Amino acid sequence: MNNFLIFAILLGLFFLSGIRIVFEYKRALKFRFGKFIKTLRPGFRWIIPFIETIQIVDIRVITFNVDSQEVMTADNVPCSIDGVVFFKINNPEKAVLEVEEFKFAITQLSQAALRDVCGKVELDTILSKREEMGKNIKGIVEKETKEWGIQINDVKIKDIQLPENMRRMMANQAEAERSRRAQIILALAEEQAAGKLLQAGKLIDQSPSAIKLRLYQTLSNIAAEKNSTIIFPFPEEALPIKRKKKKKLKTKF
Repeated sequence: MNNFLIFAILLGLFFLSGIRIVFEYKRALKFRFGKFIKTLRPGFRWIIPFIETIQIVDIRVITFNVDSQEVMTADNVPCSIDGVVFFKINNPEKAVLEVEEFKFAITQLSQAALRDVCGKVELDTILSKREEMGKNIKGIVEKETKEWGIQINDVKIKDIQLPENMRRMMANQAEAERSRRAQIILALAEEQAAGKLLQAGKLIDQSPSAIKLRLYQTLSNIAAEKNSTIIFPFPEEALPIKRKKKKKLKTKF
C-alpha cells in the first residue's frame, strides 16, 4: 500500500511538472532531445518532463532602443544619433532556429545601418528629413531580417546630439534669419503706410474743411495729456485755404 501511494505521488508530480500554459500572444517551440518537433499554440499544453523542452517566443510588436552612435556626416560634422526600432516575429521557428539571439542581431544590424545611412548625407538633411532617414534604415534592416521570419514595422530617429559650438552657430544663423525677415516685414509695412498717407494727403488737400478737422483732431490728442501748453505761432486764418472762385454772370441786354 505504501509503495502504491509513493508511486501515485511520483506519477502525479511527474504529470504536474509537464504542464505548460501558453498565452495568446506567445508561441512555444517544443524540442525533444534537442530536436525541434512543432510549435505549440496558445492554451493548456503538456510535455514529457526531462525529455521535452520548450522555448517561448513573444509574437507581439517589440520595441528596443538603438544606442547612441557617433556619426560623421557627409559635411564632416560629428554628432551622436540614437533611434528606436519596432519589429514583430512572424515565423517563430525561423527566429529561433535561423539566428542566435535575434534581438541582439537586430540591435547590431540597426546600429550599423544607422551609421551607414546618416554618414552619407549632410547634417541639414538629417535634421529636416528624419522620416526619410528612418525609412532608409528600415529598408536595410528589413532586407536582412526577412530571412529570419522577422518583420520590421518601423525605425525612428529619436535624438540628435550636436557639439556645443555647432549649436551656437545654428542658433546665430536662426537669429539672423529671423532678424532679416523682421526687417523685410517692417520695410513692407512702411511702404504700404506711405502709400496710404499719400492717398490721405491728396484727399485732405481737396477739402479746406478736412484740413481744419485734422488740425482739431491733433490738438485734441495733445490736450488729452493735460501736461503741456500749446502755442500757435500763427493765427488759424493763416492756414492755406483754397477758395472756390465765383463765376460771374454775364447779362446780355
